[in-house]
Amino acid sequence: MTPVALAITLLLGVTLCYVAVCAASPFGRCRKCDGLGFRLDHRRNGKPKRGKHCRRCDGHGIRIRFGRHLWNGWTRTYRQGTDAPAAKRPQKG
Repeated sequence: MTPVALAITLLLGVTLCYVAVCAASPFGRCRKCDGLGFRLDHRRNGKPKRGKHCRRCDGHGIRIRFGRHLWNGWTRTYRQGTDAPAAKRPQKG
């Protein structure tokens, strides 16, 4: 197998795996708070304590994956483009 064909095959495989992950689990852990919903601070003696509320995930600890966000936007645009009102449809006869 040539290096170009191998690269294309690997890229296609990674893409299909990411699509499967986005379909099976559309939400992932927030990268900023690591899925806790708040920032983890430490006291002076080194013990962890609850910090500020995470603004990125709004304290839920999960965020929608980028691929799922793209899919939702595409389907929303498709639905809005194909749902024409009944008044604007041409009438036969």
